[in-house]
Amino acid sequence: MTAETTTNDIINRVAHVMIEELKLEDVTPETFDPDIDLVDEIGIDSMDLATVALVLQDEYGMRFDEDDYPKLTTIRLIAEYIKKELS
Repeated sequence: MTAETTTNDIINRVAHVMIEELKLEDVTPETFDPDIDLVDEIGIDSMDLATVALVLQDEYGMRFDEDDYPKLTTIRLIAEYIKKELS
């Protein structure tokens, strides 16, 4: 990650990974609401989140603490978590 990578860049990337890995239809990274509740409104379960987390861990060279998974309920929260871990 470069110094100029913004939270919005990470949000866009997380949305892209989520769409690709979970085969979500009718949504693009640009139209994916970063504040929508992934569990309650989209139906993503813990296995889906683990799949996305593995891809993002490899991409960003960081680790998600499994105890933090329940707090990562939106794309924005995931992006902020990644940014914090990388800083």
